[in-house]
Amino acid sequence: MPGTESQKAYDLLAEKFPDASADGASARVVLRAPDGQKITDPEPRKKAEALLARLTDVPQVASVTDPFKAAAVSDDGTTAYAMATYEVAATKVTDEAHDALDTSLATARKAGLTVEAGGDAVKVEATASGSGEAIGIAISALVLLLTFGSLVAAGMPLLTAIVGVGIGLSAIIALGSTLGLSTTTSTLAMMIGVAVGIDYALFIVSRYRSEMAEGHEPREAAGRAVGTAGSAVVFAGLTVVVALAGLAVVNIPVLTKMGLAAAGTVIIAFLIAISLIPALLGFAPVKVLRRRDRRPYYGKPLTERQQRRHEKRTARPRTDLGSRWAGLVLRHPVVVLLVGVISLGAVALPATRLELGLPGEGTMAEETTQRKAYDMLSESFGPGFNGPLTVVVESPRAKAAAETAGKALSELPGVASVGPAALNRAGDTAILSVVPTTGPTAEATKDLVRNIRGGIAQDNRANAGAELLVTGQTALFIDFSKTLDDALLPYLALVVGLAFLLLVLVFRSILVPLKAALGFLLSVTAALGAVVAVFQWGWLADVLGVDQPGPVMSTMPIFMIGVVFGLAMDYEVFLVTRMREAYVHGADAREAIVTGFRFGGAW
Repeated sequence: MPGTESQKAYDLLAEKFPDASADGASARVVLRAPDGQKITDPEPRKKAEALLARLTDVPQVASVTDPFKAAAVSDDGTTAYAMATYEVAATKVTDEAHDALDTSLATARKAGLTVEAGGDAVKVEATASGSGEAIGIAISALVLLLTFGSLVAAGMPLLTAIVGVGIGLSAIIALGSTLGLSTTTSTLAMMIGVAVGIDYALFIVSRYRSEMAEGHEPREAAGRAVGTAGSAVVFAGLTVVVALAGLAVVNIPVLTKMGLAAAGTVIIAFLIAISLIPALLGFAPVKVLRRRDRRPYYGKPLTERQQRRHEKRTARPRTDLGSRWAGLVLRHPVVVLLVGVISLGAVALPATRLELGLPGEGTMAEETTQRKAYDMLSESFGPGFNGPLTVVVESPRAKAAAETAGKALSELPGVASVGPAALNRAGDTAILSVVPTTGPTAEATKDLVRNIRGGIAQDNRANAGAELLVTGQTALFIDFSKTLDDALLPYLALVVGLAFLLLVLVFRSILVPLKAALGFLLSVTAALGAVVAVFQWGWLADVLGVDQPGPVMSTMPIFMIGVVFGLAMDYEVFLVTRMREAYVHGADAREAIVTGFRFGGAW
């Protein structure tokens, strides 16, 4: 996170403490004696020491602290914790090492101790990657089949979406080591790639079927579909690219890479839609139609009954759900506008209380060992023990400066304890561990970090010439959330502004892009309001399976804006281009609106 104090402190630690294994994974093993006993009693202590011995034999473990020598026992003597430090980073901990740690914990539990573990070296049970997308594709297949009435027509959007996402993910994996892409980079690309891939192909296929229904030959119908719907797809894709590439303004490298990777996948999606879909239509120009519409192309005469049904269908005006909805809105435009704006505004109100944070072990499911370890430490050592602050003091006389800073820190409200200073070999940098009285996500902890940075740090800089920086996981989360919070409005202004200009170029209008921008702002704030109500305040938490309401994940609003904006602009372009086309061909404004919804509203 360039420019944040946490990152500056980490860089300083890497420079001044080169021997420290900053990248090594760790596991904090929490031990509790049986009820009525203390962990320091002879029998529980013997079992605990046996566990510590087994932990040292776990593959990739470099060292294990002894809680009985390191003063890591609670005041009531019932609970202790040991730190197992690994030789490798968390991403490189092997399955063998994970299994060995689990076996060691299970053995201690059988002996009668309550043992849980937290930290990045502990295996996290997760669902299979891509399962959400697989379920989405399955549901999409069913909806497309029911809508199109043709297996071929339903399969084309799915096939092109899968091909596009496959190419995009393959490129991300191939360039991963060269560009330093993490395993999370492909998450956004997969999610939005599937969505827009299906949308773009669906729009072109539906336009092809419409052109065929008007009597055009397959080759001409395909050309018209790509020339009209295909153009709309390109412009719609560009608005999505703008929204995703705009993540660069947040100035967090991992988000920039995710946004650019997803933008590249969207570009691939619309290029495939305007090139592969016409080719597939060439292979199945008639089978893409409903079965009842194929007979004339096979040269089979209609029966008398079929002829009468065909004449009835063509004689009566086509009125589908989109046409009826457009007609209703046109009859009562002011009422629909007021109801829509007021309803969305009411849903958006909770967004004014949006609180950002990052998920930690305290937000995991209650049945996980990480959450159990977190709760045990909070109960026995205090809520702030799970979120210690690391204070780095840099000065030519670091020892004296650290002692002064430590005394000042211990007198601050909200500080439970300050550990002894650890000096580097050169004696110009010291580390202090500060344990707050409140939990990592508490507002009081954030206030404490601000007080240290704004008060004690400035006093040390002015009086002792010492540089004092606050880092650690809690401070890192605070900086991360603040960075995203500060970037939210600039990002929103950027993507909406650029998309506004793009839509002005497409539609040669000011009112259409303005309406689109205002509608999007209202819809995205309503979406954020719903998220706050459910995931932060806990409304309908039991119904929706929310384990623990709390601050909203910091990256969620940024991603939501990007995804919702991209899809909203897609649908805006799809509908309005068909309306504009009808208007250019002579329809009046009201008729053009109904035409746009007739041919585009269902999709």
